[in-house]
Order: sequence, then C-alpha cells, then structure tokens
Amino acid sequence: MLTISQEGFRPWTDASVEPQLKIENIVKTFDGFPAVDNVSLNIYRGEFFSLLGGSGCGKTTLLRMFAGFLTPDSGHLSIDGLDLIPLPPYERPVNMMFQSYALFPHMSVESNIAFGLRRDGTPKDEIAERVAKVLDLVQLSQFANRKPTQLSGGQRQRVALARSLVKRPNILLLDEPLSALDKKLREATQYELVNIQQQVGITFIMVTHDQEEAMTMSTRIAVMDKGKIVQVGTPAEIYEYPQNRFVATFIGSVNLFEGPLIENLSDHATIDCDEWGGKIQVGRAIGYGLGHVTTLGIRPEKIRIAKMHDPMALANRAVGHVKDVAYLGNSLVYHVVLESGKILKATAPNLGSTPDRQFVRGEPVHIGWAPNACVVVEP
Repeated sequence: MLTISQEGFRPWTDASVEPQLKIENIVKTFDGFPAVDNVSLNIYRGEFFSLLGGSGCGKTTLLRMFAGFLTPDSGHLSIDGLDLIPLPPYERPVNMMFQSYALFPHMSVESNIAFGLRRDGTPKDEIAERVAKVLDLVQLSQFANRKPTQLSGGQRQRVALARSLVKRPNILLLDEPLSALDKKLREATQYELVNIQQQVGITFIMVTHDQEEAMTMSTRIAVMDKGKIVQVGTPAEIYEYPQNRFVATFIGSVNLFEGPLIENLSDHATIDCDEWGGKIQVGRAIGYGLGHVTTLGIRPEKIRIAKMHDPMALANRAVGHVKDVAYLGNSLVYHVVLESGKILKATAPNLGSTPDRQFVRGEPVHIGWAPNACVVVEP
C-alpha cells in the first residue's frame, strides 16, 4: 500500500501552504501539573497525523482540547483561521471517534450512523443518501440492519468510523481507534483506515501509544513526552534520525554508545568508546567540538554478525559472543556480549536454516556496522 507521504504529499515543506490546524503555545494544567506544556504544532489538510507517546504524556488531553471537551489555560487553536477556543464542541468543524466506539446497542448500524444527522435536523432524503454512501465506503452495506452486538470487533470499529465521517467534518479526531482489536485484526484494519482516509480526503488526527501503528499509518508523527512535543517528522525521519535519547529508545529498539569526540572532519568523525572497546567511526561530521561526550545510536537491523572465520571489512567491528537467540519466524534476534560486558541487540532476516546463517548461544562472533549506519543522539 502506498501512503500519502510516499506519493510526494509534503505540504509542510512548502512555505506557501497554510496549515489547516494551528496550535500555538497551548498549556493545560491539572492541579498545578502541566499535562500539556506550551505545545505549538501545524497540521496540514489531508494529513494522517499521529500524536504518539506513553500513558500520561498529554496526547489525549491535547486531542480533547481540539474537540472542545477541555479548555486550554492559555494559547490559541484555529482551523482555517477560525478560532476554536470560544466554540462549544457541537459548533466545531471536527468530529471524534472514541476509543470505546460508544455505539448505541439498541439501534441498528444504519440508525447509529444516522443519529448525528437526525439530531442536526438534516432532511430525511439527504440522511438516507449520506448514510448509504458511507456504509458503502466502509463496506458494511449488507449489515445496515444489524445491531452492534451482532458484529465483530472490526465491524463495530468501522461503524464508529462511518458515524464520524457521515457528518463530513473538516478534521476527524481518533482516540486509540484500534486498541480494542486483536493484533491480527488491528494490523489489517490499519491499512483499511488509511485507504478510507485517502478516499474521503479528510484530515485525520490520531492518538496512539503503539509505535508500529503510528509508523504504518501516518504522514507525520509528533512524539510526546511529559506534556511536550519532543520531535515531529515523517515515520522515516523519526526512526532514522531521532533527535534525542527519548525518541531513539521509544521508537523501536536502539543500541547506544557514548564517548568523547576525538576526530571531526568534513566527511567523518570518531569517538573513543570504552564499551565498544576502541574507536567508533561516524560517516559524517558532528556538530560538536573535540572532547564533547557524544552519544551514538545504532538500530539492531543495521548491525552485522559473522562467524569467526568470516572477518568483516567494516570500519566499526568488534568481537563478542552470543548470549541469547530469539526466533521470531521472519527474523532472528541476537544478544551479543562484547568484551567490555556491553550487550548489543542485533536482528537478522530469516533467510534460511543453513549453518552459516545461524549462531548459537555461547558462540564467538564478529559484530559491526558501517559508519553511515549510526546516528548522533542528543541527551
């Protein structure tokens, strides 16, 4: 599946494009505790934008302020120039899909979807037409007369989505929309949700704690920690170039090394790292002076492991032994202990069961990576 971001959709890089949603210096406190701490953010029309973070980081509080269920202590919120803060929830050009779906059990699927339109006094003919279209969009036309209790979890999720979309909001807010689904169904529904978003062209803003979910579905991600946004970027930018230690460790797995910068040239830099057992070369200049204690991050899949009789032609290489092996079907995970006692996590695709591709506990191995495979991580 091609996501919008993969098709060249990058309005945030064009200074002439106005953001659809502007968040400026938003603050929200509870009992003196800053749940959202001076957050500013621009979100563009047509994005599938994710607020990602652990429990208590402020992501749901921020979403609820977009919806109008909470009022900021200070700051500004606007959609297409419209000031949101004075407006009650029912007057805002947004709709929200709740984590629990909040479907009416005594109503049919069709009646659940039509409920908001009926409350708004929409003419019956228009209700029938809009409900039929959205049922077709979420592939539930044949279930229109069923009750929610007669549907699977994935089908109930799509009913909730249809009910949110039928009112044609400018922005749809999704609060952990897939958390009630089992893993396999959740993975399948991720692609369905992105496809639907691309068909309707509405901006989606999703709150999630699931890194894989955010990486799969989003045009951009805002990673939150302790009420602040610590990095905003595309999934590739967030993963490949984390701006600090929190992002590097929160998104996927990472091995961290630390040491003083001892060489810094135009095309490469070197740190001296006791845990590695010597020098680590980086394939680019580093923006620090010599002697600065620098942290490097290297993702497990970028590390190579080789048998002792198969030495590596890599600038960064060391010797260790395999401590643990985990078989995950499509990949193998190795924990390798270096001579310093430092444990590295390395992953390798499961390309077959030949002996030269397998390593066992206690086996001595070469381990290493290319200089351009690691990234400098801020504290």
